Amino acid sequence: MKAAVLYGKEDVRIETVADPTPGPGEVVIRVQAATTCGTDLKVWRRGGHARMLTPPILFGHEAAGEIVALGAGVTGWQVGDRVVANNSAPCGQCFYCQRQTFSLCPHLEFNNGTFAEYLKIPASIVRQNLLPIPASLSFALAALTEPLACVLHGVARSGFDPAMVETWPSPPQIVVLGDGAIGLMFMGVLAQQGARVLAFGGSDQRLAIARTFGAEQIVNHHQCSDIPAVVKDWTQGRGADIVIEATGVPEVWETAIACGRPGATINLFGGCPRETSIRVDTERLHYEELTLKGVFHNTPTFVRQALQLIASGTLSFEKLISGQAPLTEIENVLQAMKARQVIKVALQP
Repeated sequence: MKAAVLYGKEDVRIETVADPTPGPGEVVIRVQAATTCGTDLKVWRRGGHARMLTPPILFGHEAAGEIVALGAGVTGWQVGDRVVANNSAPCGQCFYCQRQTFSLCPHLEFNNGTFAEYLKIPASIVRQNLLPIPASLSFALAALTEPLACVLHGVARSGFDPAMVETWPSPPQIVVLGDGAIGLMFMGVLAQQGARVLAFGGSDQRLAIARTFGAEQIVNHHQCSDIPAVVKDWTQGRGADIVIEATGVPEVWETAIACGRPGATINLFGGCPRETSIRVDTERLHYEELTLKGVFHNTPTFVRQALQLIASGTLSFEKLISGQAPLTEIENVLQAMKARQVIKVALQP
């Protein structure tokens, strides 16, 4: 089969590799749509990922397709089923899994290789994170399940609860920094649940999507010299109740912290390069009782919630897919993402 193989920094090649064969408990799907992700872009630019992959390795982690082969012992599925698989599954047995913190499982089994004609799904993912796609849903939209599951996990870890909209004197004011697909998903989910959202990004076209997703105010950071000052003006001088950082840039992490009010939760969601660090004002952290959180990945519960939300049509997630392209165009697609000309592209092997 044809597949994309990552060899290092900005070095991805289309090669012919062996077709996958399912072992016990595994299935193989024919990939119908493999969506690109900001994480793929970072991995391509950096030449690897601290947790998920080390080159040379099959590339890509978001996909939906049809089952073409079943391994021994697989039940409940049949050839021809339309499915989407998360790119990981926790072990379910360790210290962290027993405490329901599945994203911290040290034995998370990751599955890469969606940028290919076929994809083998490991048995642990078949058991926990392989889901049927509703007949009304396209493969490309179903492939957004994994990133949306990460966002839903991030929203929950930020301390936001839709009940706040009813119980607080006014709805929570939340700042989202970053207008990539993840940032836009955060904006849409939070606004849909009743939060007031101030969106910062670098593209007027993407911020227009943020507006359609329900952001109350949008700001192009290229036209803003002092982001925390804008936030304080929007919040009557306090700062935001919750801040979501969705860029993975250390300097923006520091900006995110500066945007929070006393008692705020700062969700440092965007993964930064290895061996980077930030400076934190210890006086603010202590006396203003700030909560700084790093949030990673997703859990089986949020994978299911994500697919349900996509299928509901509540938010127009199709706006995040800039177009389609054959697998052979992956290099051009990644270059277009690097230049911020597209958000996500559905590759079709």
